Amino acid sequence: MEEGKRQKTSKKPTSSFTTGAIALVFLIIGFEVALFVHKAAVTRLVADRDRPDTVYIVERPKPLAEASQEEEEEMDTTIIRRSSNHSPEAVQVREKAARRPVETFRFNPNTASLEDLMRLGFSEKQAQSILNYRAKGGRYRRPSDFAKSFVVADSVFDRLKPYIDIPRIDINKADSAAFETLPGIGPYFAAKMVSYRASLRGYSTPEQLMDIYHFDREKYDGLKDLITCSKPEPYPIWTLSEVDLARHPYISKDEAHSIVLYRTHQPKETWTLEGLQKAGVLSEEHHRQLSRCILAKPATD
Repeated sequence: MEEGKRQKTSKKPTSSFTTGAIALVFLIIGFEVALFVHKAAVTRLVADRDRPDTVYIVERPKPLAEASQEEEEEMDTTIIRRSSNHSPEAVQVREKAARRPVETFRFNPNTASLEDLMRLGFSEKQAQSILNYRAKGGRYRRPSDFAKSFVVADSVFDRLKPYIDIPRIDINKADSAAFETLPGIGPYFAAKMVSYRASLRGYSTPEQLMDIYHFDREKYDGLKDLITCSKPEPYPIWTLSEVDLARHPYISKDEAHSIVLYRTHQPKETWTLEGLQKAGVLSEEHHRQLSRCILAKPATD
């Protein structure tokens, strides 16, 4: 029985625990009250800015000693209207809460500064949240990605959508780091995209990415709207050596040797892809692939 009583009494909270719990409750209540009071004070200061108290100062010229009462009344008086002075703290609060004129201009959400984002209508806290997302490696690949940000309201996105300018990645100029920002592209494919571009001496069409091993249609469709392809230098098929020609992914070693022989024994007017194919120099597949490339024309004598 005594042991049972001890177990029952041990379950009761101690006086120190009760006191601590009460103190915590009052602390939380005090904190909430302080937040409420602070918010109310800021709201009042901002409201006073919009409805400032006004001081009127009447300035009247000093009457001459010999002037009569009628002449004094006819003298012009000047009334100066101005807002009353406020403490530096109040001025600081008002400046921080000042309404900013909302602007619209073309911007890249991946590079826009804090000031630019605030000019676009975001609060300082919202703008900083966007910068924090970018600092952690986040990237807005498409305007729809920016719309998914929790600080971008639907109405704000609708207003800004026509002005969002996210540059496409030029596959003839980008480095591997830029390629890695594309969806589905890691270090392996980024390196392959750079090396394949070197062997081609520049991509002629974006679709040539699918010639890379394991770079399938699904991967290409996932990024084709994010890339562009600037015009490369024409491939000098009629002047390169046999060794250099064999480095091209659409030209085998035997074909490179045959191209050099063809150039040696055939007149220049026949130096075309069609001429190479008719002569049996190129396979059908390589002829089709080279047809997509921008090739240099034979030099004229």
